[in-house]
Amino acid sequence: MNLNIDFKKQIDKILPADEATRLMQTIEAGEPVVSLRFNDAKGFAVPSGLEQVPWCDMGAYLNERPQFTFDPHFHAGSYYVQDASSMFIYHVIKTLVKQPVAYLDLCAAPGGKTTAAIQALPQGSMVVANEIVPQRAQILRENVIKWGASNCMVTCDSPRAFGALESEFDVIAADVPCSGEGMFRKDDEAVSQWSSALVQQCAARQREIISAIWPALKPGGLLIYSTCTYNTLENEEMVNFITQQFSATTVEVTTNPSWGILPAIGLSMPCYRFMPHSTRGEGLFMCVMRKPQGPQASHRPTKQKSKKSFNAKLVPDIKQWIDGEYSFMESNGTIQATPLDVKFKLECIYDNIHIIKDLGTSIATIKGRKTIPSHELALSAHLAHGAFPQVEVDYPTAINFLRGEAITIDAPRGHVLITYENSVLGFVNNLGNRANNLYPKSWRIMSSHRPEEAPSIL
Repeated sequence: MNLNIDFKKQIDKILPADEATRLMQTIEAGEPVVSLRFNDAKGFAVPSGLEQVPWCDMGAYLNERPQFTFDPHFHAGSYYVQDASSMFIYHVIKTLVKQPVAYLDLCAAPGGKTTAAIQALPQGSMVVANEIVPQRAQILRENVIKWGASNCMVTCDSPRAFGALESEFDVIAADVPCSGEGMFRKDDEAVSQWSSALVQQCAARQREIISAIWPALKPGGLLIYSTCTYNTLENEEMVNFITQQFSATTVEVTTNPSWGILPAIGLSMPCYRFMPHSTRGEGLFMCVMRKPQGPQASHRPTKQKSKKSFNAKLVPDIKQWIDGEYSFMESNGTIQATPLDVKFKLECIYDNIHIIKDLGTSIATIKGRKTIPSHELALSAHLAHGAFPQVEVDYPTAINFLRGEAITIDAPRGHVLITYENSVLGFVNNLGNRANNLYPKSWRIMSSHRPEEAPSIL
């Protein structure tokens, strides 16, 4: 790995000589840590024998990186592959957020910090996961659906569009686009693209993003600012900008010295630096800031959503497909179940923001007299047990299903859930002589490789 000489000079300026040397040696060794976070909402926990991530009780380290593409549990949302350092947001939320909140993850793709927030937030919270780049927003949507939560919507819009929704969010997480220095061990492209000019460009963009989104944060609300880079321009100097420009105050998060998290550089404020020579994970910077108290913006009138209650007589059993208390609405033939325990509906989002996944769970589509259960329902953590017949399949059949191929099963005719080691993979429509595969086309495994055995993770 050939690191830019200007990058090395930058590190020499911000770290003591011995630390700078250790960091460079660790980066150049090019051995990134592999970790994942298990989905307790689907009944999973860290398996015995795996080392737990110290700041996330649902996170664990792996000794090597398996081929996750060929693990059915990966596609079922039983776990999320996430860098251990990024899991720190789970600890931040668990420590600081004690009541239900309206939570915005502004730069959310691919979804690691979003699903960690969903996992850590108090019951009744609402999560809005946003990504401005459409292609990345679709990846975010897929990962949120796989995680199976009902309290999250996915949007694709700009920070400025959200900034117009004044005082709507209790917590905003901004994992802002950055120069990516913390990803050098695992991303050769980040190394080749880095330059001093890129650092300057990213810092300018970060100031624009925070300035645009700041009005959307409620007085007294929390901003969780983070980057995956090392330089002070995008980190400590950005914290200085936010505290001075917006009169924000930094918030301390309790940590354990044994975790190896480093403090701010040249700043006497609580900031949290994850560096691979000190912590077991990739590079991360995080700081939590509180907006000063003050008057909240008055809520604007909202339009009526283009939805209507569906005729329960047409589909009398549909409310039995999902556990919990929901309102059921129909729009363009799709039935959506919105949880009643979510305390924040934020109707203004429907008037002003581009939504690509609505709050709640898509239950089914109605086509004439047919009611077709959705893949989102299959992967929901709230899918009612016994709502549909289930067939447990072996590994080769599971892979064939995830490729979108037709499979043969011994089951009643109609819609049947396919499971692998108790993880739900999706629906088939069993016709008797064959089962039509209902797995989404855009999610299918496209590799021609057909492994004989599953990766050993769970």
